[in-house]
Amino acid sequence: MGFDLAVTDHLLTTTRAVRKRLDLSRPVDVSVVVDCLRIAIQAPTGSNSQGWRWIVVDDPQVRAALADIYRRGSGPYFAAGRDLIAASGADPEHHAVLQSSEYLEAHLHEVPVLVVPCVVPRPPEPMSTADAAGIYGSILPAVWSFMLALRSRGLGSVLTTLHLIHEREAAELLGVPDHALQVAMIPVAHTIGDEFQPAARRPVEEIVYRNGWKRPLAP
Repeated sequence: MGFDLAVTDHLLTTTRAVRKRLDLSRPVDVSVVVDCLRIAIQAPTGSNSQGWRWIVVDDPQVRAALADIYRRGSGPYFAAGRDLIAASGADPEHHAVLQSSEYLEAHLHEVPVLVVPCVVPRPPEPMSTADAAGIYGSILPAVWSFMLALRSRGLGSVLTTLHLIHEREAAELLGVPDHALQVAMIPVAHTIGDEFQPAARRPVEEIVYRNGWKRPLAP
């Protein structure tokens, strides 16, 4: 069966990290989130291990507690980011990514659904490069498939990781066992409008090499 490449390419190029345009006033049907996860777990996974686990959080009190854990990590991180931006001579108040990230930080508890993807078993620490590539490579393809499925249904999302600075506290809150590794937290909400566009990116010819590092793509 052929695919409509225009529709497929539009989905792939306009699935954005949505923060300010998450609709905080509109509830999300959890069954739709589960439908998207049903699609997501068709993603490839290392050795077909299927070690993914997903926690869907829609309880307001649990969401609020997760948001507090997130802010304890994001606060110092964003403060350091502001200092770096200011040191470069730019104005942090006009830095789009910082501003949208701080908006999400302030409103995270209002997002209707938070999804925490996990993977089992938790690898030994410290992780080698190969271990890290294997463990994250076995969950992140499914995370991206989940975000694409959400987008196709009019829902926005963004992959966040700053609650992992206090991962153990989040684990205690959610009952995550020691043998499982949290890899992200994904806020999910309907979007305000649907006019998402492809982002500005460097030309592919500048970042894709052929047969070796910095070897030209053209023959």
